[in-house]
Amino acid sequence: MLFNSLTFALFFPIVTTLYFLTPHRWRWLLLLVASSIFYMAFVPVYILILVFTILVDYAAGLLIESSHGRRRRGWLLASLAANIGVLAIFKYYGFIADNLLWLKSSFNVDLTLPPWNIVLPLGLSFHTFQAMAYTIEVYRGRVPAERHLGYYALYVMFYPQLVAGPIERPDHLLPQLRIEQRFEYGRVVAGLKRMALGLFKKVVIADQLARTVDLVYADPTQWTGLALMLAAVFFAWQLYYDFSGYSDVAIGSAQVMGFELTRNFRSPFTSQTLSDFWRRMHISLMSWFRDYVYIPLGGSRTTTPRWCFNLLVAFTISGLWHGAQWTFVLYGTLSGVMVLVGEITRPWRKRMGFARGGWPAAAITFGLFAASLVVFRAPSLADAVHTLTHLHTGLLDDFATIAGGGVIAGLSGLGLVAILSVVGLQLWVDALDNTKDAFVRLAAWPATARFAVYFVLVYSCLAAGSMRSPQQFIYFQF
Repeated sequence: MLFNSLTFALFFPIVTTLYFLTPHRWRWLLLLVASSIFYMAFVPVYILILVFTILVDYAAGLLIESSHGRRRRGWLLASLAANIGVLAIFKYYGFIADNLLWLKSSFNVDLTLPPWNIVLPLGLSFHTFQAMAYTIEVYRGRVPAERHLGYYALYVMFYPQLVAGPIERPDHLLPQLRIEQRFEYGRVVAGLKRMALGLFKKVVIADQLARTVDLVYADPTQWTGLALMLAAVFFAWQLYYDFSGYSDVAIGSAQVMGFELTRNFRSPFTSQTLSDFWRRMHISLMSWFRDYVYIPLGGSRTTTPRWCFNLLVAFTISGLWHGAQWTFVLYGTLSGVMVLVGEITRPWRKRMGFARGGWPAAAITFGLFAASLVVFRAPSLADAVHTLTHLHTGLLDDFATIAGGGVIAGLSGLGLVAILSVVGLQLWVDALDNTKDAFVRLAAWPATARFAVYFVLVYSCLAAGSMRSPQQFIYFQF
């Protein structure tokens, strides 16, 4: 069920109304049933995968807590193996099979797997990582094992963040599920405003940017400089506003019912270094890799070569997390290399006066991120190389076409100005929202101005998107 669909427009108010009308002792059951319906709206049979991992990790949590020594560690490893095994089968089976086939053809190594065409279950990587966080935290003794199977199942399946996060930690979400929430007008309105902003980001910004991105990346070799530049920059914005839009709807819908979800973005495009950028971008995922991969490997409290290794491993695995392709692996490694170079050269850049910060540093940081995403988005590595090496070609002709009233990558000059204006305005709002909630600022405006903003948000969503044939969120494929 998509947040930007007519189905969800009916589902959300019905579930929320029933939630506040239901006695507290049965609310967990209502939300669990609602979450199951929400997930089964995609591919019903895949609910069985969730049931399997929930039962395994619920049992593992209890066994870890009641065990000692090697047995305790063994139950943790068994839980992790089950979760990673599910990921390997449903997400990476084809990737592994293809690479074994390449080994066979290149080195005559007889290692092949039988073909198996299977659709990736939506949200598999998200709820698997959330489940693994639970068993790891129980093992570390930071949270007690949950003895109520229903509450644990709801922790994994809570519908606002089930498919694309934020990836919640057990110490943050599990206790909230037991708190009796009452209807609070101010909180409900704030949640609805956050949902409206999220839908605006998705439908009005991300989906419109996608038209140019999809057109160019269908065959990058057919385009020259300006179109390739627009595709690279637009995809960086599309990815951010598509995903932060989903997160806003998730956070807002949970807020309406009284739950606080983890903030997933903190105005990353104002970051002046890549290391700071990755502390603000997809926070719940990057903090997961920090706490469960990077720090256990030794983090930064080790020798410089080992620190470089630890950072590259964490980033490379994060790239592989996004998808079963070598381009994703390369994207992750490239992102790690960029962070390493930035951190290693920072003292030198400061001495030379190249690290003064401000908007030039933020622009460079964004440019590096957008360049790395070319590898992420391009259909193949060859297409990515072509895009990055042809950004300078034909620029004068492209600008002349635009100035003469022509169209480049599906955009006229007026259309380009319009979309840059909308994105620029939203980037400004994001920067304000990082220091103080944008809607709190808006509350100080006169009523006429406030309701004009609300009208524009809602009307533009209805005008730009179709709830009968909504566009899927990008991160559903991961």
